[in-house]
Amino acid sequence: MLLHLPHVLSPEALARCRTIVETADWEDGRITAGTQSTQVKNNRQLPEESQAAQTARAIVLASLSTCALFFTGALPKKIFPPLFNRYDGAANSFGNHIDNSIRTWAATGAHVRTDLSATLFLSDPSEYEGGELVIEDTFGKQAIKLAAGDMILYPSSSLHQVAPVTRGTRLASFFWIESMVRDDAQRKLLFDMDMAIMAVRAAESADAMDSTPAVQLTGCYHNLLRMWADT
Repeated sequence: MLLHLPHVLSPEALARCRTIVETADWEDGRITAGTQSTQVKNNRQLPEESQAAQTARAIVLASLSTCALFFTGALPKKIFPPLFNRYDGAANSFGNHIDNSIRTWAATGAHVRTDLSATLFLSDPSEYEGGELVIEDTFGKQAIKLAAGDMILYPSSSLHQVAPVTRGTRLASFFWIESMVRDDAQRKLLFDMDMAIMAVRAAESADAMDSTPAVQLTGCYHNLLRMWADT
């Protein structure tokens, strides 16, 4: 499931994040690449423990904590601390690759199974040319280039790439999620059911929130989550 999450960062949070990363010192992005990805990765990243990365990371995590769509779509168990990358100039692309199945946070040694990958766009599409996130799924290739502050969630098992940036600068935050529900099809079913529950509730009057359809749907949702979740 590919899930577009609009306005993850408010305009104020986006502006603060941009100010931090635009003036930071960047390094070769291959520091976090696996053996295969090293061959095709050509971008820059903020050092994981730099002050700029830590401050910007806190902004992203605070915004995620209030994003209901993120929680219902990802059902997060663990979040790998957000990282930040930059594509421009000669360091402007990341060829086809599949993300490592396990990521280890260097500062703590904590492991995260990568069920979902996330890209949070910090640059507006008008600021650069190229730079699409190209994801291959069962429906073919999806070329994704979202508004600044928007985020895309997709299965980490997907083959994907970042197309070359031919003008301007593409800034983004990226990270991985270990979900309480490992299977993508099960997560999608739960997401669709949760959206249906909200639609049923929205269609009902305030004094009918405990109606039989809403209660039954909610019960099915939680019983499935109870069956599939690993906490």
